[in-house]
Amino acid sequence: MDIYASDEEKGEEIKRWWRENGLSVMLGIAFGIAALVGGRYWLTQQAMNVTNASSLYQQANVYLAEGKTSEAASSVDQLFSDFSATPYATFAALDMAKQSVANKDINGAKSYLEWVINHAKLAGQKDIARLRLSQLQLSEASYDDALATANQSDTAAFKSLFDELKGDIYLAQGKMTEAASAYRTAKTTLEESESRGLILKLKLDDIAGS
Repeated sequence: MDIYASDEEKGEEIKRWWRENGLSVMLGIAFGIAALVGGRYWLTQQAMNVTNASSLYQQANVYLAEGKTSEAASSVDQLFSDFSATPYATFAALDMAKQSVANKDINGAKSYLEWVINHAKLAGQKDIARLRLSQLQLSEASYDDALATANQSDTAAFKSLFDELKGDIYLAQGKMTEAASAYRTAKTTLEESESRGLILKLKLDDIAGS
């Protein structure tokens, strides 16, 4: 089950933007606040924190690319302990969750996703983690947990994805009426340009046929 197929594009777009602009944004915020409070020491520390967090994140990515999962985990643990407030810690957690799924370490993946839900600053990042966690719970047939996680979503951008996921959960439970209702809601809130409309139509047709 590819739990990253539906939300990968949204997540990668956020990460790509941050890789290109994150350092300058964080430094800009640091300089702006420092200008208000006049704290040169604070400014220096924040700039160093951003630089160090960025270096650890890049280091973790290199380790993951080389298949050195343990070394990557150590870098991410340091990010969690020293730089948890930076977006780099969140991105690293999402990367580690994905790698954990590839390594069939479902409990490890769930742990990283739960970290994002509890620590990420952006609602969109939290919902990416909730979506993936709920999909993992569904794959384990933990239907009540999967539905509870999906119901925690609070961003409009992911509403259709979560409604479709709820449909999948209900379908797995044999609750055809609830599944059809969730799929219809997902299709209604779907942007016209998205190709998922066809997938939702096929799912609805399958329910009608059964």
